Amino acid sequence: MKKRIAGLMLSILLATGLLTALSLTELMAPTAAAATIASGCKIHGRVLCINKTTRKLYYMQDGRVVMTTDARFGCARTPTRNGTFRVYRKSRHWVSTIYHTAMPFSMFFSGGQAVHYSSDFARRGYAGCSHGCVNIRNWSKIAWMYDHIRVGDRVVVFRG
Repeated sequence: MKKRIAGLMLSILLATGLLTALSLTELMAPTAAAATIASGCKIHGRVLCINKTTRKLYYMQDGRVVMTTDARFGCARTPTRNGTFRVYRKSRHWVSTIYHTAMPFSMFFSGGQAVHYSSDFARRGYAGCSHGCVNIRNWSKIAWMYDHIRVGDRVVVFRG
C-alpha cells in the first residue's frame, strides 16, 4: 500500500512539474551509489572506497557516502591492486621518485600506490592511465579528502 501511494505521489509531482526527471535522478543518486559500495566500506569511521568498475572514489564516513569523485587507475602492465589496505603515509606535495611527476595530496596505501590528484587525468580524462596509483582529477575534492583522511584509515579497492 505504501509503495502504491509513493508511486502515485511521484506521478503527481512529475506531472505538475514540481519534480523533474533531472531532480529525480539527483535524488536517487545516493541510492545508486549505495549499490556500488563494497561491504568492506560500510564500517564505522572514514573509508576511501574505490570502485574500479564505476571508476569512482567514494569518501565514506560511518557507512555513508559523503563525497564521490571520478577515479582513474593503473594500466594493464601496472595495475592498481585490489584489496583492503590502510593509509600508511600522506604527503601534500609529493613528487614521484621513479617518474619525477607531481602527486599532490598523496595518500599511500599499498607500496608506492597512492590516491592523489593527477593533472594528466584532469587534462586528458580516461584516455590515459597511471602506473598503479588511483588518479583523481578534481582538485578541490581530493584536497578536501586529504584534509579529512588520517593515517590508519581504511582504503578498499575493488571491482564491483
